[in-house]
Amino acid sequence: MPMRKPARLVSGAAVAAAALLLAGCSAASSDPSADEADITMQSSWINDAEFSGYFAAMDEGLYEAEGISFEYLPGGPSVIPESSLLSGAADVALTTPDTTINAIVDQGADFVIIGTQYQRNPLGVVSLASSGIDEPADLVGKTIAVPDVNRLAFDAMLTINDVDPASVTVVPYAYDPTPLLEGEVDATIDFVTNVPYTIEQAGEEASSFLLYDVGYKIPNDTVVVTRDTLENKRDELVAWLRASRAGWDAVLEDPAVYPPKFADTWFKGTGRTVENEIYFNTAQKPLIESENGVFALTDQQVQDTIDTLALIGIEADKAMFDTSLLDEL
Repeated sequence: MPMRKPARLVSGAAVAAAALLLAGCSAASSDPSADEADITMQSSWINDAEFSGYFAAMDEGLYEAEGISFEYLPGGPSVIPESSLLSGAADVALTTPDTTINAIVDQGADFVIIGTQYQRNPLGVVSLASSGIDEPADLVGKTIAVPDVNRLAFDAMLTINDVDPASVTVVPYAYDPTPLLEGEVDATIDFVTNVPYTIEQAGEEASSFLLYDVGYKIPNDTVVVTRDTLENKRDELVAWLRASRAGWDAVLEDPAVYPPKFADTWFKGTGRTVENEIYFNTAQKPLIESENGVFALTDQQVQDTIDTLALIGIEADKAMFDTSLLDEL
């Protein structure tokens, strides 16, 4: 079963690689089809429940009802969403704020974050319930599998919670829960919306907590555009946000309804079951919903993001965010 890679809280070589790709993109579009749609969106991963709201909005004709045509570009392990923005292949991309802001600071990319799909990042510590790992303090003396790209975030989370990183043994993680199930490690860093399902299918009880909930307050699937798109397609962006929000509202009303509808279309060929996608959709519901509506990004959330990124050496500021479009929904 294909595993979802954790959210890209990127550091080191990964940032350098992303920077090279970003620097190599031209301002002109290399994809003529991008000009045929009012709004083209670059997704951050392969088609799964993480993007159900957009699939529903397309299938239900919600974009057309808002007077725009919409093109959806799936992502994957080799896709850097910010590159699609710079090349002109996409008008909107779903990203993580660390990669986007790193590109703004280090590469001069003219990006703006206009909202966020996940109010709380799905990245967390996943373990077997029998391990007794329920909070950061429980990690002391344990062995944790951590992807290289998430090491700075993991260490920062420990420090925030007064846990000495040296008290935790960290080993590489290849996005496979097998070592966890076989007792080779005590926990992994991964999406809590998906990996616990795999654990439960193996007959074990899963336990998890979000890095976000213990102080590492980074959202995920932030909605990013270039300033040029913001200035020249503002009305279309507002229409896209409105239709996408309506799609998510429909999907999250009952997380079990839409995954079966997508089994032979959007989810076809992923190797994952409908039951897995229902689990994912149910788990992500409280991470996406907001009393201010899907995509909400409050002043406090912006400040939390700025403060948290500073912990891993990324200097963000409020000028990199524009939430005024949300006020028009």
